[in-house]
Amino acid sequence: MLYLVATPIGNLGDMSYRAVETLRMVDLIASEDTRKTSILLKHYGISKPQIAFHTMNEAKMTPKLVERLLAGENIALVTNAGTPGISDPGYSLTHAAVQADIAVTSIPGASAVITALTLADLPLHSFTFKGFPPHKEGPRKRFLEQEKHSAHTLVFYESPYRLIAFLKNALEIYGDRRAVLANDLTKKFETIWRGSLSEILSGVEASPIKGEFCICIEGCGEEKPKTKEG
Repeated sequence: MLYLVATPIGNLGDMSYRAVETLRMVDLIASEDTRKTSILLKHYGISKPQIAFHTMNEAKMTPKLVERLLAGENIALVTNAGTPGISDPGYSLTHAAVQADIAVTSIPGASAVITALTLADLPLHSFTFKGFPPHKEGPRKRFLEQEKHSAHTLVFYESPYRLIAFLKNALEIYGDRRAVLANDLTKKFETIWRGSLSEILSGVEASPIKGEFCICIEGCGEEKPKTKEG
């Protein structure tokens, strides 16, 4: 069986009992970064062989792991933080396993998307998760435009190197909507910035902060009907 094991996004105490027991039971752990996973395993007294599985080698490693699964091994897939496949490696292996009739199960746990949403003070009944926007401004603006008329709360990931550019583009395209910027979720210095996009942009420009970010932006209100062109 292939186990998709969610790991903490910052606080090691958020590892579930079932996740720990799963990592103790499997034959092999496929890790996005074996060094970071080693820290987690050491914390919980787990000693298991690891193999690197990340964006640079997943095309090569996927068939090899499927072969091992078909041979009867139990394999756990973990990423650096959170749930495998959510803006992290995981889909290619899961898809290949399903196509090969290999049993796949998920060991749920931490997710930055859900954690940020629950703290956002924005509507939670429906949301659209967009992940990381394109790095360059042109493609990023087109990416943001796709959801301009969406009524759902929008959720994005962004790095500190492009955060200000992202916020400027979001303000330009969506207007000065309510938003939340979440940083270092579950860690000692967890920071939640709530306000309008312009207020958050001004705050980040005045006091730059490090780390990766989760940004939640309110929807436009009522969904506008889509019309066919021509």
